[in-house]
Amino acid sequence: MKALLLENIHPSGIKLLTEKGYDVETLPSALGEDDLIAALQGVDLLGIRSNTMLTKRVFESAPQLKAVGAFCIGTNQIALDEATARGVAVFNAPYSNTRSVVELAIGEIIAMARHLTDHNARMHAGEWVKSAKGSHEIRGRSLGIVGYGNIGSQLSVVAESLGMSVYFYDIVDRLALGNARRMGSLEELLATAETISLHVDGRAGNRGLWGDAEFQMMRPRSLFLNLSRGFVVDTEALKRHLDSGHIAGAAIDVFETEPKKNGPYFTSPLRGTPNVILTPHVAGSTEEAQENIGSFVAGKLADYSENGSTVLSVNLPAVAAQGPGARRIMHLHQNVPGVLAKINTILAEHGTNIDGQTLATRGHVGYVVLDIGGEVTDAVVEALTAMPEAIRVEVR
Repeated sequence: MKALLLENIHPSGIKLLTEKGYDVETLPSALGEDDLIAALQGVDLLGIRSNTMLTKRVFESAPQLKAVGAFCIGTNQIALDEATARGVAVFNAPYSNTRSVVELAIGEIIAMARHLTDHNARMHAGEWVKSAKGSHEIRGRSLGIVGYGNIGSQLSVVAESLGMSVYFYDIVDRLALGNARRMGSLEELLATAETISLHVDGRAGNRGLWGDAEFQMMRPRSLFLNLSRGFVVDTEALKRHLDSGHIAGAAIDVFETEPKKNGPYFTSPLRGTPNVILTPHVAGSTEEAQENIGSFVAGKLADYSENGSTVLSVNLPAVAAQGPGARRIMHLHQNVPGVLAKINTILAEHGTNIDGQTLATRGHVGYVVLDIGGEVTDAVVEALTAMPEAIRVEVR
């Protein structure tokens, strides 16, 4: 089987797949749609990061593709409905780079509170300005977190350990950690906290979440961080509030339009703005995080390819399949009544004995893994594939 890994996937992922016998091809950057379609011919497993767009047309042109690994947190670059409709499993790394993002957020909060970017620029220009004016400790100050998931909640714990008072707002009912306080509304959060950090996901509903109205509601001289998704924030509105002095500093790691490769291609209205930290989407990019992501996602791809395990798949029902026995059938189908009975009837009619069976459903999709005591004939596979409810049938 062949695996294609794009965008400089960490060697840990390459090593894991190679050791398991996959033919692994790597490319250093993302590919445009046409080039990606050409590269996917004959590919079973695909690994990407955030800059590769997997469109409906890409999936239509790659019928052999079995699974996609997003070696990052977000999956908004993937047409998930199309992947599901074609039985392509999608995996990501929801936890592996959490600490890296949190540490960058803390470092940037301190840097902005101490105006380190301004001091650094003056020193490099040969100017010595020793002054405490406008510099503050973060101890005793308040942090407002928008989005209290894996990253937001860990940021809460670390910030509190540094002496900050933590408040958060999330549309999902989440348990507060430590002494953090949940706010009943975004307005209440913005009226309370001096620093606001966004950690929302990439769902389409979050597009344009933060604009002029939200910046106006923030306390005067607040600090603002966005280490989540670029399309969440109106950058022009942020620029206006920075120029007016209403926002005292900002740290932005993600942008609505990002260059596809390294080089002098970055443009933003925030360039050159004082006390603004701009980073090239590197919040989760530490050696430690990338190594963990590489082995984690590659392991998920291999488990699905070899065993049919879909644990932590973002689009398919979760089946914790262990190492296969003699033969294994993986049957992905529409989640309608009677499918399992049809599968069992087909196997019985062909004299195929079932040693074990695991079924899970997720929305309109069902997934059953069957361990078979003997051989699985071509006639059985053809009959299972011919079922009108079948989406994809694989045999191991």
